[in-house]
Amino acid sequence: MKSFIFSLFRRFPRLRKQSQWHFLLLFPWFIPLISYWVVGDRYLTHLGTFLWATFLNLTIGSLCLFTLDQLTQWVIQRYPNLGQTWQRVWRLLLVFVLVTPCFVLGGIFIYETFHLFGYHHNPAATGQILLLNLAANLVSVGIDESVYSLNKWRENTLEKEQLKKVNLQSQYESLKSQVNPHFLFNSLNSLSSLIADEPDRAEEFVDEMSKVYRYLLQTNEGELTTLETEMTFIQSYFHLLKTRYGAGIRLEIVIAEPFLAYQLPPLTLQMLVENAVKHNVIHASKPLLIEIKTTQVGRLVVRNNLQQKTGRVASNQVGLSNILAKYRLLSQSDPIVTSDSSHFTVALPLMPPQS
Repeated sequence: MKSFIFSLFRRFPRLRKQSQWHFLLLFPWFIPLISYWVVGDRYLTHLGTFLWATFLNLTIGSLCLFTLDQLTQWVIQRYPNLGQTWQRVWRLLLVFVLVTPCFVLGGIFIYETFHLFGYHHNPAATGQILLLNLAANLVSVGIDESVYSLNKWRENTLEKEQLKKVNLQSQYESLKSQVNPHFLFNSLNSLSSLIADEPDRAEEFVDEMSKVYRYLLQTNEGELTTLETEMTFIQSYFHLLKTRYGAGIRLEIVIAEPFLAYQLPPLTLQMLVENAVKHNVIHASKPLLIEIKTTQVGRLVVRNNLQQKTGRVASNQVGLSNILAKYRLLSQSDPIVTSDSSHFTVALPLMPPQS
């Protein structure tokens, strides 16, 4: 008997923590009570009967506990989210209500078949055992679900806080990448080359540059912006790129008008355009084509042809990982990223305007 109990404790790591607590808190009183109702006064007056009846019922109870634990894990894996609480609870109740009476009635069948400890079937006692078992099931599922939901809520809260930090970092990096001296130097260099030869274009360049910086400084105040606003910005941003790279870069936009009022995280398009420029060769003989279009199912597709630079390009992992973090923070489906030998494509979910 000692070796059996020791083997049970050795198997504890395979159980969920809630099941371990069930074993430690429920069994010390539940098993003796059941044994007394089955065996009668002999259970308390005869040491041998007490030990062997406890051992038998503990074995049956442990098998029942392990079975319930495996089925509970299966249900939780199928319905893990807080929004699936009702689906999870009624399935767990069904599992407990169906499984535990099988073990209870199976144990009684063994007692009666082999006439263990002078057992005689007592329907009233069996009914009491089943009622107590039902009450224990309700308490167990209630405690299980409360603990699970609380832990899940804590996990979700922690994940949301981490995503907020990533989002703030991405906003900072997005702003920094544009306001840094390198970007400013390239912009001013492009401007200086226009002032003497093409003053009208220089004036237009300054106007577009001011729009870009104004948007960068103001846009992070909100979690979402309209597609129309983002497209206005990206056209100003592309104007700066076009002035610098000339025929080496092209932008094609096909946006269905109904989707202009839809929303997305700010600076998302800028990150994708910036990544395309950063990682691909840009030359008049091999222009980089960036396409931005909407689909009928409400996604915004950003695609560029692949002509990757031969040298290694340093990356601070801002781009796609930060876009993904923003969408998760907003509890939206993840962007779909695909790449083949000729194109790199990102499909972004668009959110309908809030009423």
